[in-house]
Amino acid sequence: MLIGLVGVPNSGKSTFFRAATLTDAEVANYPFTTIKPNQGVGYVTAECPCRKLGVKCNPNNSRCENGTRMIPVRVLDVAGLVPGASEGKGMGNQFMGDLITASGLIHVLDSSGKTNAEGKQEEWDPAKTIEILEYEIDEWIRGIASRAYQKHEKTAKASKTPIERIMGEQLSGLGITEEDVKEAMKKSSPDEHAFATELRKVSKPILVAANKSDLPESQENMKRLLEMGAIPCSADSELALREAERHDMIKYVPGSGGFEVNGQLNEKQKEALQRIRENVLERYGTTGVQAIINKLVFEKLGYIVVYPVANMNRKSDKKGNILPDAFLVKKGTNLKEFAGIIHTSIAEGFIGGLDTEGRKIGAEHELNDGEIVEILFK
Repeated sequence: MLIGLVGVPNSGKSTFFRAATLTDAEVANYPFTTIKPNQGVGYVTAECPCRKLGVKCNPNNSRCENGTRMIPVRVLDVAGLVPGASEGKGMGNQFMGDLITASGLIHVLDSSGKTNAEGKQEEWDPAKTIEILEYEIDEWIRGIASRAYQKHEKTAKASKTPIERIMGEQLSGLGITEEDVKEAMKKSSPDEHAFATELRKVSKPILVAANKSDLPESQENMKRLLEMGAIPCSADSELALREAERHDMIKYVPGSGGFEVNGQLNEKQKEALQRIRENVLERYGTTGVQAIINKLVFEKLGYIVVYPVANMNRKSDKKGNILPDAFLVKKGTNLKEFAGIIHTSIAEGFIGGLDTEGRKIGAEHELNDGEIVEILFK
């Protein structure tokens, strides 16, 4: 899975990226700091079954921090978008091209209203930036969809093939299916902006991160942004906490609402952490960075976490590692489909499976979030 970070220049995308991945990315107070996309590994978090089972897990493809399972996802920080990007303005062509394989998008927004739509410092209504960014992405999709429609419309009629099937194949690289095209065509023509908006909602869902929410200037904008579905966020604070945790100054699990001082701090460090505690954690509950990633993956994209084991009695793999793997799969995935996700040979030899109680389950068993399963195969 690939999550794309989008936004106008100078909105805090690269800081969000570093806070989510602890990967070095240039952070500066000027437009187009990110020219080539930065890619790193972030995490979605879920309650690990180890707590309920009263066992110590041995994660293989993920991590477990105090009962919180951290499952890796790829995060992409692309070049900033400006008005006219869909026509190639600014870094528009690169921006749009980098987003093709993203499953979902996080729009990192400067909620303080200090950054305009071109990333320049001036008083600005941040709500306008949401409209501009979504319009540009929709126009980019409209251009692709319109060209596909015009190119294949006559062929579809001549071969009596549904145009939505052909367009679904042409747009599959964007994560768009035949069903998506069919639904969008009920509302508008493939040449229209509204058609692209519908396709964007299903193929590139966007969650708005109202960044810099701890700044005094952000407070008057926050209520309106929250009504628009944005989530408060302070990427600076998350990065500071994660760096402090990395240097053993504090104990902190990403997404939690607090931290414990773990080492000797100087007065400046104490004051900085206290400001984060008062202005961010006590006000909003978390820094917002992890909450936003989780909401995008679990709610917007509809994923769940499943834990496969080879020995249900011990909840372990063949080597004895307890709850070794955590897989992200789409809601509605059945047991046999899951077997294919793990390995094609397991799907080919599939017999059935066992649930947590050791009961047999069949190929059509729909997996639940947090479920532990053992797959039986030849």
